[in-house]
Amino acid sequence: MDFQLSDDQRALQEGIRSLINGAISLEEIRTKEGADDTVEQAWWDALNDAGVFSLLVAEQDGGVGLSLADGVVVAEELARGLVPGPLLSTMVLGPGLADAAGGMPIALIDQQSPNSAVPLLLEHPQTVKSIVVLPHMGDAAGQCRRLDPSTLTLSLVDEPLDPLTPLAVVQGTLPEGEAIDGLDAVGLRQRSLVLLGAAQVGIAEVTVELAVEYAKGREQFGRPIGSFQAVKHLLADALCRTELARSACWAAAVTLDNNDVATREADTLSCSPGEVRWRVAAGAKMLADDAALANARTAIQVYGGMGFTWEVPIHLYLKRARVLAQTLATRTQLADLLSALI
Repeated sequence: MDFQLSDDQRALQEGIRSLINGAISLEEIRTKEGADDTVEQAWWDALNDAGVFSLLVAEQDGGVGLSLADGVVVAEELARGLVPGPLLSTMVLGPGLADAAGGMPIALIDQQSPNSAVPLLLEHPQTVKSIVVLPHMGDAAGQCRRLDPSTLTLSLVDEPLDPLTPLAVVQGTLPEGEAIDGLDAVGLRQRSLVLLGAAQVGIAEVTVELAVEYAKGREQFGRPIGSFQAVKHLLADALCRTELARSACWAAAVTLDNNDVATREADTLSCSPGEVRWRVAAGAKMLADDAALANARTAIQVYGGMGFTWEVPIHLYLKRARVLAQTLATRTQLADLLSALI
């Protein structure tokens, strides 16, 4: 398998990065820290005009007509720029929902387990215009449902973990909502896991870059700290984690894009193509979660005392990585799923 971007994918990567740096700068994003609504309509419109939310929609249906592998490239860039909002859920729902493809902010949440002690949280409650509820991960025959956020009783969280990801607790049980015909819940979850993993790869990559740049300029004992072997080892390990996670996400995207790939892999492993898709999707997110969290912590360590200050944005990447690591599937859930498939 070729783990190199095509010329078109590199152009896509450069275009999205240029758009974010120009229209959605980190300096502007940071002015929204702690706000109830951290999404500027102008930012959302710029991404919509660039085709981000119709990226995975077929051309005959009015979309850009690109693959999940291309979506992975875009998800990495969005996370690198710390762009806030229900971006990935709206993007992944584009092929199934016309209004998502048109740029309506839509949240994707899990069906709450019966008698669960964990509160059900809704991200960006002031931004989302609609909610899609996924059936339980183990419910292969379950159907997605659609809810109007105005029908929910919400309680805003005063201090969410990520100051750029506002949260609300959903009080009581979810209403029944409207069943969505023709939307493959299993495939939707698998694609979502891969895009979430790609976002974590973006965080893993940018935190390494920031740490390397700082290590080159920060001097102790008359030398850049990047010349010290201990720091070199920290950064080398971080780079290896990033590339391993990136390879896993790209391979998962290609597998989900192409049924033949899943079928051939299933023949090799003596399992079903469906099991292969779950393996690659769950494995990609688990590796990417680990890489993003570990690399953000490594970057804070390299920055030393400065790494713990509010001014240095590393903490925002760490907090965003923690949020993404809990989205749709935790590490424990992914590990349990993978162990059941081996």
